[in-house]
Amino acid sequence: MVDKAPLKFFEKLIVTPSPSGFEAGAQRVWADYVKPHCNEFTTDAYGNAFARLGEQSKRPHVVLAGHIDELGFMVSHLNQDGFLFVQGIGGIDRALFRGQRVHVHGPQGTISGVTGSLAIHLQEPDDRKKVPELHEMYIDIGAGSKAEAEKLARVGDSITYADGFERLQNNRVAARGCDNRIGVWSAGEALRQLAAKPPKVCVTAVSTVQEENGLYGATMAAYALQPDVALVVDVTHGTDIPNCSKPKHGDVRLGKGPVISFGSSNHPLVVARLLEVAAREKIPVQREANPRRTGTDADAFFLQRGGIPTASLGLPNRYMHSPVEVIDLDDLEAMARLLAAFCRSVKPGESFHVKL
Repeated sequence: MVDKAPLKFFEKLIVTPSPSGFEAGAQRVWADYVKPHCNEFTTDAYGNAFARLGEQSKRPHVVLAGHIDELGFMVSHLNQDGFLFVQGIGGIDRALFRGQRVHVHGPQGTISGVTGSLAIHLQEPDDRKKVPELHEMYIDIGAGSKAEAEKLARVGDSITYADGFERLQNNRVAARGCDNRIGVWSAGEALRQLAAKPPKVCVTAVSTVQEENGLYGATMAAYALQPDVALVVDVTHGTDIPNCSKPKHGDVRLGKGPVISFGSSNHPLVVARLLEVAAREKIPVQREANPRRTGTDADAFFLQRGGIPTASLGLPNRYMHSPVEVIDLDDLEAMARLLAAFCRSVKPGESFHVKL
C-alpha cells in the first residue's frame, strides 16, 4: 500500500497536464518531490530532469528513468464559428475522441471544452459503423466566433482529456496519464527511499520528455549521462481483461507485481540481477517477452555510447492510451521497492558487461 505522502505526490502528477512537448508543469511537481532527497538537481535544454544521489565518481552509475509526458492534442485550426480542430500528440486512439470533456491550455489559462459528435439521429446508417478521421472532428469551447475563440485558444496550444484521478475497488485507480506518471513516480520514490540509506554507488533518477513522440528525451539523457546501467520504468499491457488474447499478448495481471522484460534491449545480466533481488526481497514480479523491441525509453538508452546495459520494467496497466487507464497501487509500491533494492545490490566497481 502506497504511503500517504507518496500517494499525494502521485495524484498531483496525474492531474498536472503534461503532453509531449509541454512537460514543464509536471516536471516542477516531480522536482519539488525529489529535490530534498538528492545531492544535485539539474535540467537540460529540452526539459529532461535529473536528480543525483551520491558522487559521480562512485561507479557504476545507475540511472532510474521514466518519461513524464502523456498523450494529448494540439490546436491546429480555428474555424469562423469558433470551433477548434486538432492534431494528435503521440499515439492517440481517435475512436475515443468523440463525446469527451477536454481541457484546452490556452493563453489565459486552462479552459473547458467538449469534443463534438454528430448525434446518432443525424448519421447515415453506414456512418454509424465508422470512426471519423481526426481532422473531421472538433472541439466546442462555447465560443460564438473565431474572434472570440482566438482570445482563449491559439494554434499550437495543447489539449488534454479532463479525466483525473479516481479510486476504484481493491486498491486500484483509474486516471489519464498513468502512462507514464508511474515511471517518474517510481524513480522519484525509489530515490527518496535510497536517500534514507544511501547505496555505495551513484544513482540518478531521470524524468524524461517526449517519449510519446519518439523516445526523444531519453536519447538526449542517455547520451549526456553515460550511465553504466539503466532501469527504465514504463507501463505494460494488463491483459487480465475479457477481450484480450493471452496467447497473443501474454498473461500480465494487475496486483501480481512489476513486469520484467526479456529480450531486445534487456541486458541479460541486469535482468538476472532484478530477478535475484526480487526473490531476496520477496517482491512479486511477472515476466514479459519482447524479442524485438520494448517500445519504451529502454530502446533509446541501450543504444547510446557503445551500449548501456539496460532493463525495461513495466507496470501492469489496463486500457493503455485511453483517458481511463487502470493500475494497482500495490504494483506501484512494489516497483519503487524493486528499483531501490536493485541499486543497493550494485557493488562499487561492478560491471554488467557480458563476458565470453
